Amino acid sequence: MKKYLLPVSLALGCTFNFLFWNKDPGISFPLFINLCLVSGYALLAPFEKKPAKTNYLLLIPALFFSIMFVVRREPLTSFLNFAVTLFSMALLAATYLNTQWTRFTLVEYVGAFFNFVGGVISLPWMHRKTHMDENRPESGGRKIIPILRGIGIALPVWLVFTALLYSADLVFAHRMDAFLLSLKLGDPAEFTMRLILTLFVAYVFYGAVLYAADRSGNPINLQKKRVFPPFLEITEAGIVLAGVILVFSLFVIIQFQYFFSGQANINIEGFTYSEYARRGFGELVVVAVLSIVLIKSLNSFTKKESPHSQRILRVLNVALVALVLVILASAFQRLGLYESAYGFTRLRTYSHVFMVWLGIYMVAIVVMEIFQHAELFATTTLVMILGFSLTINFLNIDGFIVTKNIYRSMRGEPFDSSYLAGLSSDAVPVMAEHFNDPALPAKLREDVGASLACFKELSFNESLEKQPWPSFHFSDRAAIAELTKLSEELSAYKISDEAWPIVVKSPSGFEYPCPGYAGID
Repeated sequence: MKKYLLPVSLALGCTFNFLFWNKDPGISFPLFINLCLVSGYALLAPFEKKPAKTNYLLLIPALFFSIMFVVRREPLTSFLNFAVTLFSMALLAATYLNTQWTRFTLVEYVGAFFNFVGGVISLPWMHRKTHMDENRPESGGRKIIPILRGIGIALPVWLVFTALLYSADLVFAHRMDAFLLSLKLGDPAEFTMRLILTLFVAYVFYGAVLYAADRSGNPINLQKKRVFPPFLEITEAGIVLAGVILVFSLFVIIQFQYFFSGQANINIEGFTYSEYARRGFGELVVVAVLSIVLIKSLNSFTKKESPHSQRILRVLNVALVALVLVILASAFQRLGLYESAYGFTRLRTYSHVFMVWLGIYMVAIVVMEIFQHAELFATTTLVMILGFSLTINFLNIDGFIVTKNIYRSMRGEPFDSSYLAGLSSDAVPVMAEHFNDPALPAKLREDVGASLACFKELSFNESLEKQPWPSFHFSDRAAIAELTKLSEELSAYKISDEAWPIVVKSPSGFEYPCPGYAGID
């Protein structure tokens, strides 16, 4: 019902303001996402504007990742949860009435995105009747819309001129201050920013619902007109692929001789295992990514005039992917050795998970080329991103790093307590579990205790426990609960903050710095 769209949009804008202004996002995020989804569906459903069946699939990542946003604190995990949620909602609104998105190409995703953004910006200002008005007669209420548009345009102009005059004349400024104080609006600048934020959120929701009702059913057929038609012969593409395959083959042969065959062969060349492992895993991942670009480019730009030429291209693609998978296995093993020598960090853990999904992605691309379903490339890419995001959510990156570094230290390797102290609250329950483990060696237990004491000093204080309910976060609450249980034991660790970095002294007298550089590899 369009007559309800404006008040609902304004209500959501006010709700956004209440939930997020000067508050850390927490449970407010999934709550607001659900309010938007329910409100949008409620506004469209009476007009039989129900999403296509396949579009219900988009609700799964939108709801799941919005909830995981309030479960995980690790930075990349939080960012992916936020980004995937908003992307899923935008895609749902942009394709609300059709099922095309499952077969979009990358170009079509970009086109759909710009169409959606353009519609969100333009539709609230358009005078023409939309599908939401089809069953409604003209009414005097429609005359209000131009007035609201005029106010919306005039408001920023009024604010600019008022601010200039406020600065130009002390008497005018004094009278304006008295007037605003009489309204009891608080800080005028803050009130203005909150008003703008409220109107912006309301505007975006208003435009998104109009787009879903009025334009999301429009077909997008950008793939019918190719920007770059095929121009390469199979001979040219074959030479390029064969040359790359030859280079990769030589690399793989050397890898089997000097890397996969064991440490002795590497020592013959004058390298230690850790020195050899430290170099190159990043470059090898780049090689794999560029190989995907090469395969997709050659398949798009090569003329496939006969079944024979198609078979040749497929065989070369399969050979190239097989070699790249071996290269990825080498990079994976190098990274594992690097972690064994220098410890686990976020970046190294991201890379490990990413390489697994990159290998799956390579196989999927070859399967699509063999069965001639290249149009699924973009959707497969989205599935891989979702898979990566799901994996790091379930893995609990910071908790994983804690466990791996503790097990590594139990084998006699150094323990970096300051690095663990800089991780997010996701790490605290895992550290507490190991701290309470009676099987943990006494010195290592003291190291873990120092990490917990540093973490408590750096990241937690009374203000966190007194945060408003919209900032509630499950990870923070779990960390607070564990630190509260251990408060008596952690009180034996003395904090010295006379200089930077902060130092914690353990019960046995060891001193540990607490800088917490968790973002550095």
